[in-house]
Amino acid sequence: MNFIIETKNLSFSYNGIPVLSEINISIPEGKFVSIVGPNGAGKTTLLKIVLGLIKNYFGSISVFNKKPNEVDPTLIGYVPQIKTMDRKFPAIAIELVASGLMKKWPWSIRGKTKNLAFEALKLVKSEHLAERSLSTLSGGELQRVCLARSFVRNPKLIVLDEPATGIDAIGESDLYNLLENYQSKSRATVLMITHDWHVAHHHSDLVLLLNRNQISFDAPKEALSEDNLRIAFGHIGHNHNFKGED
Repeated sequence: MNFIIETKNLSFSYNGIPVLSEINISIPEGKFVSIVGPNGAGKTTLLKIVLGLIKNYFGSISVFNKKPNEVDPTLIGYVPQIKTMDRKFPAIAIELVASGLMKKWPWSIRGKTKNLAFEALKLVKSEHLAERSLSTLSGGELQRVCLARSFVRNPKLIVLDEPATGIDAIGESDLYNLLENYQSKSRATVLMITHDWHVAHHHSDLVLLLNRNQISFDAPKEALSEDNLRIAFGHIGHNHNFKGED
């Protein structure tokens, strides 16, 4: 089996405070994996390690059988939280998508770059947004443009940080449909942070449930058991047993 991401006793501390402790996971190629946990659980820290942005960790991690900072960046597409983006930045949608192909902002795009960016927008059914200013896009529209940016280089790993934050229920449903369509066609692996364990249950092949420590890494039904959720989140109010759900 080909594993895209493998960790062994992966740990990280910030100013002597443990943020992640002994994470052991193996993510096979082509799987949809959700990372679930409360605020401060270390989810974003783990993504930063996968992306090669944090290097002073303990234990080991390999991404495409290499150290994260040695991976060919064209293999990875990243979708940030849209709330972290400056919506006032004077740019249009196709420029944002094209920036996924270049190491600097594409102040002028033409030829092959423009064609590739437009095709990526078509993948997410948003070619009509190509010339729209970012400031005029709704949350769902901007998230689809960000998804197009992550697709533009045909990556084999898509990394998403709470992609549904700031968009409505219809936009969220569209987002997951587009993501799953891309995955089914490309056999890409998806690694997604979500605070919503219902989303993780319905869309994931595997779930990593953590709260600094690894609580479970398993199929959704097993990982998101009532007992595991209580360990991760404390008192969660009422029964969330997924038995019998689709």
